[in-house]
Amino acid sequence: MNHTHTGHAPRRALLLVADSLGVGALPDAADYGDAGADTFGHIAEACARGAAEQGRSGPLRIPVLARLGLPQAAAAARGAPVAGFAGLPVPAACWGFAAERSTGKDTVSGHWEMAGQPVTEDWGYFTALADSMPAELLDELARLTGVPGFLGNCHASGTQVIEDFGEEHMASGKPIVYTSQDSVIQFCAHELTFGLERLYDLCRHARGLADRWRIGRVIARPFVGARPGEFQRTPNRRDFAVPPPPGTLLDAVMAAGGNVVGVGKVPDIFAGRGIGRGVKASGLAALMQASQQALLSGGDRTLVFTNLVDFDQEYGHRRDVAGYARALESFDGMLGELLGALGPGDVVLVTADHGNDPTWHGWNHTREYVPVLATGPAVAPAALGRRETFADIGQSLAAWLGVAPLAHGQAFLGAARAAA
Repeated sequence: MNHTHTGHAPRRALLLVADSLGVGALPDAADYGDAGADTFGHIAEACARGAAEQGRSGPLRIPVLARLGLPQAAAAARGAPVAGFAGLPVPAACWGFAAERSTGKDTVSGHWEMAGQPVTEDWGYFTALADSMPAELLDELARLTGVPGFLGNCHASGTQVIEDFGEEHMASGKPIVYTSQDSVIQFCAHELTFGLERLYDLCRHARGLADRWRIGRVIARPFVGARPGEFQRTPNRRDFAVPPPPGTLLDAVMAAGGNVVGVGKVPDIFAGRGIGRGVKASGLAALMQASQQALLSGGDRTLVFTNLVDFDQEYGHRRDVAGYARALESFDGMLGELLGALGPGDVVLVTADHGNDPTWHGWNHTREYVPVLATGPAVAPAALGRRETFADIGQSLAAWLGVAPLAHGQAFLGAARAAA
């Protein structure tokens, strides 16, 4: 345990979730159809053999993440070295990997668990590949919102359903609805012809109805464009999640007089619960800039909680290996700049919420271990090994910030204590 004296410097923490950056299949991955999935390992292998070039070349270049222990953690999780990362020195951080105790492989489960609340009861799912959502739900939703019906109603890729149904949606006024292996209902609608606020209102009504089926999230997916080949999703996505149970890390920080800044889609994932301030940003660079600004301007007991959605949304789901690799390399450079600006009482913890192997079949998340990398001026490097739950992350940040212990998890960080 790393007990630390930081003078009167504020105790602050940044939790960076590299959305979908899994490091190898969990032992139960076969139950999810994911035996052999390995997001980071397969990206590194593709780069090392030149199969992911498309605007980049050579092995994956992530010197900062390598110094923090990402390839080493991945090697420990997968039981074999990662291509292109032989002979690395001992990491200069706390490094390890964590298994998910929750029963899903979705965003909500992963984030709630790392905040100290594993999801131990199964979510509801719509498993039929066609006619996925029941008529009872969609008919009631149409009655409540006045839409003339729905298109799609299937398991699908979000970009593909826009191509398939976008023109018909614009002509008919019928929203596009689809789902996946996750506990989710997603609605696509054109920002101009249907209207953004009208889409959000539709999703709010769907959120209320979806509780009957134990659905974790309803997602608004607006798009623009005039015809197939030109349609593009916009940054105005919104997630409407079930509120988490009380007792998360976010609740503990706020109860102790601290502040929680949710960056990106984090406020939506927690339905606003435990969030002192939300910051909207779109794109990896903007999310990182907003996170750094929120951390460095924060007072004592500030927690900045950021989801870096691009890895998952733009590259994992789209099975874009080269894009994922480029994004990791860009993130590495931004992370280096951030670490150089930290104050003496700051800690940065990098992790993920699930996997989304871009070399895998389909377009769904993959059931994987996640990396756990923690660093800061006063954090002593240590091998953390295999953590039995993502909740160890929340418990460790609770200890660092000096707030009440959480109900789940074992801390691997000690308190950043102010000297008398």
